[in-house]
Amino acid sequence: MEIKAKILEKLQNVLDPELGINVVDLGLIYKIEVKDGTAFILMTLTTPGCPLLDSIAGGVKRALRDIEGIQDVNVQITWNPPWSPDRMSEKALRQLGFLS
Repeated sequence: MEIKAKILEKLQNVLDPELGINVVDLGLIYKIEVKDGTAFILMTLTTPGCPLLDSIAGGVKRALRDIEGIQDVNVQITWNPPWSPDRMSEKALRQLGFLS
């Protein structure tokens, strides 16, 4: 399995504590790069100033630490482009009751 696919798989275990939906299905992951054993994750949160920033970023780091070939994880938070519900997967939309 390609390393980026492994990263995405592991990130599906990182939940937004308020919504109970993983960061991948919420559309919070903008970019994944791996270089020289470091995974660079560019992501956002559902709202600027989210008090759970450290918790979610820490969850991302913990989720990826056991992937072979990854020695470090660098999580960067961006607000550009801003997150919107349009980024959510069908699964997340169903969980939140937007789709039946």
